[in-house]
Amino acid sequence: MKKMVAQFGAIVGSVLLTGVTHVLANEPKGEGAPDYSGISYMYYTLIGLVLAYGVYDTFLKKN
Repeated sequence: MKKMVAQFGAIVGSVLLTGVTHVLANEPKGEGAPDYSGISYMYYTLIGLVLAYGVYDTFLKKN
């Protein structure tokens, strides 16, 4: 169980670091509406992780 939690933590950490790089890459232009695509990608990643864990917990867990 500890090994699975460690692997899940590593995956979440790497995905969040990837998301942070997208946010930092979106520098403000100074004119027009602000660009929220970076935070949107982080939300989509978080939602995807929650859904993936739900599928794992429902169908793949052997308890």
